[in-house]
Amino acid sequence: MVKFTSLLIGLFLGTVQAAAAEGPIDPFWRNATIYFMLPDRFYNGDKGNDFPYGRKDDGAHLRGFAGGDLRGVIEKIEAGYFNDLGVDAIWMSPVIENIHGHNDADKRTYAFHGYWPKDWTAVDANFGTEAELAELIEAAHKRGIRVLLDVILNHTGPITAKDPEWPASWLRKGEQCDWSDYAGNVECAIHTNLTDILTESDKPVALPPQLVDKWQREGRLQQELSELDAFFARTGYPRAPKYYLIKWLTDWVREYGVDGFRVDTVKHVEPEAWAILKKEADLALAEWKAKHPQQKLDDRDFFMLGEVYHFGVNNYGPTVGRVYDYSDQQVDFYQYGFDSLINFDFAQVAGEPAEKIFSSYSSALNSGALKGLGVLNYLGSHDDHHSFDRERQQTRIAASKLMLAPGAVQIYYGDELARPMTDARAFGDAAMRSPMNWGDLKKAETRALLTHWQKLGQFRRAHPAVGAGVHKKLADNPYTFARTLAGEQPVVVAMELPRGEKRISVKGVFTDGTVLTDYYSGEHAKVEGGSVTFNTGGDLLLLSAKSK
Repeated sequence: MVKFTSLLIGLFLGTVQAAAAEGPIDPFWRNATIYFMLPDRFYNGDKGNDFPYGRKDDGAHLRGFAGGDLRGVIEKIEAGYFNDLGVDAIWMSPVIENIHGHNDADKRTYAFHGYWPKDWTAVDANFGTEAELAELIEAAHKRGIRVLLDVILNHTGPITAKDPEWPASWLRKGEQCDWSDYAGNVECAIHTNLTDILTESDKPVALPPQLVDKWQREGRLQQELSELDAFFARTGYPRAPKYYLIKWLTDWVREYGVDGFRVDTVKHVEPEAWAILKKEADLALAEWKAKHPQQKLDDRDFFMLGEVYHFGVNNYGPTVGRVYDYSDQQVDFYQYGFDSLINFDFAQVAGEPAEKIFSSYSSALNSGALKGLGVLNYLGSHDDHHSFDRERQQTRIAASKLMLAPGAVQIYYGDELARPMTDARAFGDAAMRSPMNWGDLKKAETRALLTHWQKLGQFRRAHPAVGAGVHKKLADNPYTFARTLAGEQPVVVAMELPRGEKRISVKGVFTDGTVLTDYYSGEHAKVEGGSVTFNTGGDLLLLSAKSK
């Protein structure tokens, strides 16, 4: 049975890879603005869930739970915070139930970040309830915003006094990864703190006894077992570790209409597993949409974004065109279900001149090795120690470069408020995970920065050509460029302008007599002699034909 199932899986994977190579992804996702947050650090909407499971407020500096939760995210969704920023999708770090105890390997640390799984079928009580997750997704959808869940297939959380090790039949008990080649990234243990799931195996295994006991206590054991029986009967997959996890992860899609996944530690798992995850997620979302025609946003397919650490545009790091080079083996993750990959290059080049970034990215994404593919640019993240401008000295120009760059963009929570990304008291990556600095909105300069981000975001959301279009420089002084995308409104942007009256060329993009709107100031002007004149107090023009 296992050999026959493996044959079927192999045939399926060939179909998936061929389909993935056929054409470009949806321009919507090539231009999308995705807001990434650690819910625990974002906003505390319910102080009653701050320390469940016997967790304590005794973590090292910035390494314990801070109280943020799903209720806090819901409140900000309903207040219009994300719509004002022009956000297309919200990506939250994992909200599934994590280990209850703490780990002392990197000073006393609790699972506030969500990347130490304990039960893939439950919401962590520190973040709220399953009902609140459903409410969050519904609230976002009502406002035209998609929701991406962060998913883990590679590992469980650390072993603690409260969190026993999973059975040996589930775990990879090899050497620690040395990152030297394919085996040194995939067929190894990713971290001494974690226990790696045996994702390469197709050998059936029994459920971990701690999960069985937990579900029994919670009164849902029979339901979980029945659902597993139905899943394996439908798919024919062996009851091997990765298939259990794929079932549990895609249940969130089938039950609540999750729009996509951001996938953790992609390069540390066999790529074939990701193709299966994508296939099951596609089926799950189609099922949900068929049952909820009034709640779906549209008929877009499931979206999958991958974290292939050090993958990037323009052959960044070990990238060769569109493939990741392990040194002894190259893998094209776009061929295994991924619609987009996080671009680790942008944070490293964000200090370069805008034209150098924009022209090279447009070339790569429209006519180069990454033609028609999706990448997600970012300035900062939760685990990139080389995030751009951690001292927050270039906040305004950094926002402009990111939000006007070709490709999709990630706003890391607090970029828009200059949230501190350095802290001398914090160990390791904790400084990059500080609580959201809502109190700084009392400052005029913080409010002005937020307004800048909002204007850029609104312009980007209204014009797919910004991220998905072809870039063309129109002038050096003042620096002016156009973006064009078939079937969409073209745009012209001018940067570093004098305040007051300014005249720029739009020749070849807009014809004489066309009324243009500046999305930054809200002013209008008519094209005359191939140019347009505005009198505004800003140094940026974001232009498109005036809406009817």
